Amino acid sequence: MLQGNSRFASGQAEHPWQDRETRESLIDEQHPDAAVLSCSDSRVPPEIIFDQGLGDMFTVRTAGQTLDDAVIASLEYAVTHLGVSVLVVLGHQHCGAVASAVAELDGLAAGAGIDLGAAFAAEVTDSEMVDPAANDADDAGDSQARTGIDSDDVFDKMEELVAASQSVLVRSVGASILAAQEAALNDTDDFERVHIARTIEALVDSSPVIQQALAAQRLSIVGARYQLDTGKVEVLSF
Repeated sequence: MLQGNSRFASGQAEHPWQDRETRESLIDEQHPDAAVLSCSDSRVPPEIIFDQGLGDMFTVRTAGQTLDDAVIASLEYAVTHLGVSVLVVLGHQHCGAVASAVAELDGLAAGAGIDLGAAFAAEVTDSEMVDPAANDADDAGDSQARTGIDSDDVFDKMEELVAASQSVLVRSVGASILAAQEAALNDTDDFERVHIARTIEALVDSSPVIQQALAAQRLSIVGARYQLDTGKVEVLSF
């Protein structure tokens, strides 16, 4: 797959196994080597960016590669019935689902009167947030009235809001963004990478079938991120 991506990124794609003979040979059965869970983004079709052909990959695509029962069941089918040996969780650069989740998180924070930016800044500097209401007392000369607010409390409140959201993107991608910010990461690229890692974790936690395949060394899971500007796939984990 990585060799195919190298061909694609360099403009030398071979477009293999896309002829009539291959199509006809796959009428009765399929034996894909890999399963791919990827974002639905129109710029990230797995078969094209990996330069693969008919029958090579079993693909499942959702916005932000989010999970639900149907996604998990589909991937379990690929592992149990099709015998794929590799499962790739593929995110990508400039993910619209991540951008949307960032905006929705900001909206949740604003609605709850939470200064998420200040909480992140405090996390980065390992300091306390300052309660704005205490500034008046401090200005009046009572410095002891100046109080600190633990950024962990802010993130805990945000996690509660995210978990209660009606939006699956907020509950999934938004939770990943919060996890990144709690780790002092606030770059969109980092949000995308953290979300891929958390998707893998959630998938394994949710599927005894995949857990058993991993334990028996019949399956490997790979985290990867497609770079729109170069056409290359960045491997994040094996």
